[in-house]
Amino acid sequence: MEALYLLCSIISTSFKTFILSLLLPFSSFLLRYCPNSFDDDDGVSLYQGTVWHERLRPVHHSFKYNVRYALIDLDRASRPPPDHLSAHYCRSIAQTHGPVFLLTIPPSVGYEQNPLSLYYCYDSEGCTVNLKKCIAEVTNTPWGERVSFLFNPKTDLVAKPLHVSPFMDMLGNWKIRTNAPGDSLFVSISVQHPKLGEYFTATLTAKKNSSMAADSALFFWLMPHKVAVWIYWHALKLWWIGVPFIQHPRMIKTIWYLKEIILIMWTMEGIVGSHGGMLNGPGPEYKQNQGQFERQQWEPNAVYEKARVAWNEYKMVCDLTGYRPSPLLDYQPWWLG
Repeated sequence: MEALYLLCSIISTSFKTFILSLLLPFSSFLLRYCPNSFDDDDGVSLYQGTVWHERLRPVHHSFKYNVRYALIDLDRASRPPPDHLSAHYCRSIAQTHGPVFLLTIPPSVGYEQNPLSLYYCYDSEGCTVNLKKCIAEVTNTPWGERVSFLFNPKTDLVAKPLHVSPFMDMLGNWKIRTNAPGDSLFVSISVQHPKLGEYFTATLTAKKNSSMAADSALFFWLMPHKVAVWIYWHALKLWWIGVPFIQHPRMIKTIWYLKEIILIMWTMEGIVGSHGGMLNGPGPEYKQNQGQFERQQWEPNAVYEKARVAWNEYKMVCDLTGYRPSPLLDYQPWWLG
C-alpha cells in the first residue's frame, strides 16, 4: 500500500515539476515586478552548505550532500512562508520577546521536502539580542508526519518523538545542538540508543551567501527534489546491505487490530447462526485458537461486545491513518449491526 502511494506520488510530482520548470523563466520574469517574501534582501539570508549522515551500527554507512537554506526573519518577511509557525506563536512557546528566524528549504516548482526546519528565538536585553531557545520542526519521509519541540540550542536531550526512518526504531533520545546563525551556522543531531549507543549522527554546516541571488526560485530550483533523491537512494542502499527494515508503529498497531478482527469473525461464525440464533457453543475455529482467549470470555454477550469494540477501534485507526490493508474491512458483519 505504501509502495503504491509512493509510486503515485513520484509520478505526480515528476509531472508537476516538469511543467512548472518549463514555466520557471516566465515566472521569474514576473517576479521581478511582483517579488515574493524570499526576495526581500532585508528579511532573508541565503546559506549554502553540507549535510552529513553517519551510521555506525549495525553496519557503517555514511554520505553527504550539498544543500541550500533560507534564513527568514519572520517579523520582517512581507509574506511568511505557509505551513510553518508564526513569530508570535514561537515567542509564546519559547517565552522570548525578541526576533524569530526560520531556517528552512523553501518549496521549488511545486514540491516541498524539508526534513528539518529550525526556529531561532531570541531574547532582547537592552540593545543586544541573545539566542535563548530553538524550536525544531521535523518531518518524516514518505509519510509527511510532522512534530515540533522546544530545545536549548547549546545542547539538549529529547525523547525521540517521531518515526523518521524505516531503518530506526523508536527507542532512544535525540541529542541536538546548534549555534546562532551568522556568517556560518551549525546543527548537530545524534541518536542515543539504549542498546546501540550513539550510533547515528546528522550534521548541517553552512556558510552565508554574501551575494544575494537575483531570483530565489532559481537559487532553490530542484533543491527539495535533490534532498528527496538522496533520502530514497540511501534508504535503498541500507536495505540492500541488510539493515533491518522496521515497520511504521501505526502500521504495526493497525495490523494487530486486523488480526484481532479476523480471529473474532472466525470465532463468531461458529457462535452466531445464519439467522442470528445462538448455537450451543463456540465453533471449531475457537478450539484451534483457544490459547488466545479464556473460555469464560465466550458467552454470547461478551463475544458480541468484544467484537463490536474491536471493530470500531480498528475502523477509527483506519480513518485516522488512511490505511486499509485488506478488502475484508469493507465488509461489516451483520452481527455487528
